[in-house]
Amino acid sequence: MPVLRQIMASGSVVAALTALVLLILIRFLYIVHWGGKSRHGKSRRTYSTLIVLGSGGHTAEMLNLLSVLQKDRFAPRFYIAAATDNMSLQKARVMEDSLIDAAGVKVEETAKYLQIYRSREVGQSYVTSVWTTLVATAHALYLMIQLRPEVFTLEVQILCNGPGTCIPLCAIAFLFKVLGIRWSSIFYMESIARVKRLSLSGLLLYKLRVADQFFVQWPQLQRKYPRAEYVGCLM
Repeated sequence: MPVLRQIMASGSVVAALTALVLLILIRFLYIVHWGGKSRHGKSRRTYSTLIVLGSGGHTAEMLNLLSVLQKDRFAPRFYIAAATDNMSLQKARVMEDSLIDAAGVKVEETAKYLQIYRSREVGQSYVTSVWTTLVATAHALYLMIQLRPEVFTLEVQILCNGPGTCIPLCAIAFLFKVLGIRWSSIFYMESIARVKRLSLSGLLLYKLRVADQFFVQWPQLQRKYPRAEYVGCLM
């Protein structure tokens, strides 16, 4: 009898784990199906927004994109850059400080600035980047938890355009979505420098279907990656 009970208990554990895996798989397929589809129609609600900045041209492109963003709908804004990037957040602060409303009055401060461990430095080997990516992912999880309750709202928008810094943050956001903790919409804009092929960050987010909407700035990229949307050059 004790052996029988042990077998039955083991069978129950296996059944429970199988059911859990099945539920997660169903949730994953649901997210993949609805990713990129509008969930609020013409809603005028505001969204907490995470903006991932990369060094050099990545930051210039992102700030150029943000210059036409409806700031009142995307607030508060959290700018995130790599810990080794000393310029991007400074440029973001300059842009935020320059915001004025129609009456010429300085817009109320709605931006915060954060840094995260970099998953891969320029020129770093892919072998060693495995460890640094794991560290960056753990830091991203800590960061997302630290941001509550501001970012733990019904929905968060994540904007990124290529730096490896975005991978851990997007991975955590996607995991939260699969587990039903919070829905985050990830918008990825491939860099204008990518003419014939996607960056490693872009390729990962595209192939793994992590990005809800994926934009490219060259028509040949859209033909090569049909789920991407061609929007023309933004610079």
